[in-house]
Amino acid sequence: MSTLVGLDDRPTLADVATFAGVSLATASRVLTGSARVSEEARRRVQEAVARLGYVRCRAKRLPERSGGSVAAIVTEPSARFFSDPFFARLLRGASRTLSPVGYQLAFLAVHDPNEYAAAARFVSRGGVDGVLLVSSHGSDPLMLALRTAGLPTVVCGRPLSPCGVPYVDADNVGGARAAVGHLLACGRRKLATIAGPRDMAAGIDRLQGFSATLDAAGLESVVAYGDFSLASGEHAMTRLLERRPNLDAVFAASDLMAAGALRALRRSGRQVPDDIAVIGFDDDPIAQYTQPPLSTIRQSVEEQGSTMARHVLALIDKASTPDPQTALPTSLVRRESA
Repeated sequence: MSTLVGLDDRPTLADVATFAGVSLATASRVLTGSARVSEEARRRVQEAVARLGYVRCRAKRLPERSGGSVAAIVTEPSARFFSDPFFARLLRGASRTLSPVGYQLAFLAVHDPNEYAAAARFVSRGGVDGVLLVSSHGSDPLMLALRTAGLPTVVCGRPLSPCGVPYVDADNVGGARAAVGHLLACGRRKLATIAGPRDMAAGIDRLQGFSATLDAAGLESVVAYGDFSLASGEHAMTRLLERRPNLDAVFAASDLMAAGALRALRRSGRQVPDDIAVIGFDDDPIAQYTQPPLSTIRQSVEEQGSTMARHVLALIDKASTPDPQTALPTSLVRRESA
């Protein structure tokens, strides 16, 4: 006796993707003949098609890549997210990689425990295909939730604790060394730094590069801390001037903090760079428009976002394993402040 199979019982593209262990989007790319797929993924999808007896319905043909989504979870207050250009640059880079292959990029700014819990519930219930975790502080509770959920995750910056999740960072230590080396080469000898947060690897690593370079030169280091914001840089610079009024150079661990430092120096009557040189980190757009224009350490934030997106796509597609640790190069940009 033959058995008639109803239309609703036929295997779907989602069944093929599940059987092959790839994303729905990857299965769609294989069936439409796209070159943007690994040979291993192509082989698994073709095998799944044969085993399941899947037949594509051309009358309802899917686009080359079915829509997926990746969430960028930024663990900062919303006000910080919208005021710091780093985040917009990072997400722009990620979007430029995700959009052409059919993935939407969403973002969540989380700060208090209730927001953390809501974000963890959202992503663990299948709301997104992958996560870019940005601006992680200390032992981020989201990290554990994402690992428990088995969700493809890539972290922006080196996590403070080993977490078994790939991350993409800048060469923060090397960039700080280059900044201090430039100040020393200009004849500066009374240096201070406005360091970043002590619960973030970027703050720790940039401070390490600053301190190690001064130690090697036999010079004392003076440190004040900020949170990468303009206001914190202004406040830290004011405190530094009270402690060491004869400073002749400052390395700020972000351009926004450097811009805040310039405000405090103008208010104190110091001339930049004649009395005191200032150098930042990031090469954000603001660096070109401060008075004077800011010397800084350039990190390719857009490329960092793009690399994170490529890594998370590799994890989603299960086609390759991204590098667990990626450090992008930095370079010195000389302008008028130092």
